[in-house]
Amino acid sequence: MNSNTTILDQVKKATLLFALLFASVSLANTKEEAQSGDLKTEIKEYIAHHLQDAYDFSLFSYTNEKGEHVYIGAPLPIILWDNGLKVFSSSKFHHGETVAEVDGNYYALYHNKIYRTDANGTINYDEEHHPTNAKPLDFSITKSVVSMFLVVVLMFVLFKKQAESYAKNGGLAGGVGRFLEPIVLYVRDDIARPNIGEKKYKKYINFLLTIFFFIWFLNLLGMTPLGVNVTGNIAVTFGLALLTFIITNVTGTKDYWLHIFDPLGSTMPWFAKLPLYIILIPIEVLGIFIKPFSLLIRLYANMQAGHIVLMSLIGLMFIFKSWIGSPLSFGLAFAISLIEILVAFLQAYIFTMLSALYFGFAAEEHEHH
Repeated sequence: MNSNTTILDQVKKATLLFALLFASVSLANTKEEAQSGDLKTEIKEYIAHHLQDAYDFSLFSYTNEKGEHVYIGAPLPIILWDNGLKVFSSSKFHHGETVAEVDGNYYALYHNKIYRTDANGTINYDEEHHPTNAKPLDFSITKSVVSMFLVVVLMFVLFKKQAESYAKNGGLAGGVGRFLEPIVLYVRDDIARPNIGEKKYKKYINFLLTIFFFIWFLNLLGMTPLGVNVTGNIAVTFGLALLTFIITNVTGTKDYWLHIFDPLGSTMPWFAKLPLYIILIPIEVLGIFIKPFSLLIRLYANMQAGHIVLMSLIGLMFIFKSWIGSPLSFGLAFAISLIEILVAFLQAYIFTMLSALYFGFAAEEHEHH
């Protein structure tokens, strides 16, 4: 009897121990899955934050022992018009975690937009969960604006040095001009001349060179640890495409506009052309707007997708946390980075090439007999 009782007690203890072990393993797995889920959410938020414009330059951030987020970077000036000019530093928002008080008014940063609010930072919503708070006119200097100013200054310095080297060396480039000169000649001889024509290419070459180097340098800047995604901002690509649209249509010749509104010319009598023109003319007019739209979407989508893929691969390193997955993610991220360097040049080339092609259409002239 005592022997059976002892065996039964041992079985009970073993069963209890197994249950505790199973519970502890399940709890650990649940905790790990929760942490993994939180990590995935954090990576998604970080990628979304990187793709957006921001009111400060943030190099990196970490959480201290108190659980507070510490950001390493530089604030930028906030410039608002709200019943008067309001100028203050973006550090007052503390990356959207606090409310900024300026001259008795309170402002909150919500989804990367500035709203007027109260001391508690209250955001009101409509039925579709859209903020209804008043938005002041925003003329702030964001990191995209700073990046564009930086590229403009860089281009000015580089080409000023190149011009000085031409004057000093009798028309021969020196220094960094030796690197820039073949690219300038390529844009002139292989993009502008073939697409616009020998007679009129000089009219557009300044814009084509500017837009090529501007987009190229901005794309390369997006590959640096500064975390800028200027050409992945649709507002920037819209502005660049708008310039091409304006120049194309302002400088368009009579033949260019006749091709749009009288595409069949004098080959047919007007009563025979009228039914066709009901279809052809709207298509030609629509093409005026589709061409620059394709420019802005192509540049925006390619650069945006490149940043998403690259940062997603880097994020996988923190999710895998293994000797196999992490090095594989690093290798893929490195390969994509090399491809993105090529894409940075390729997108600048495509934008410039298509702009030159549209200018060629606008500058075309036909002999009329």
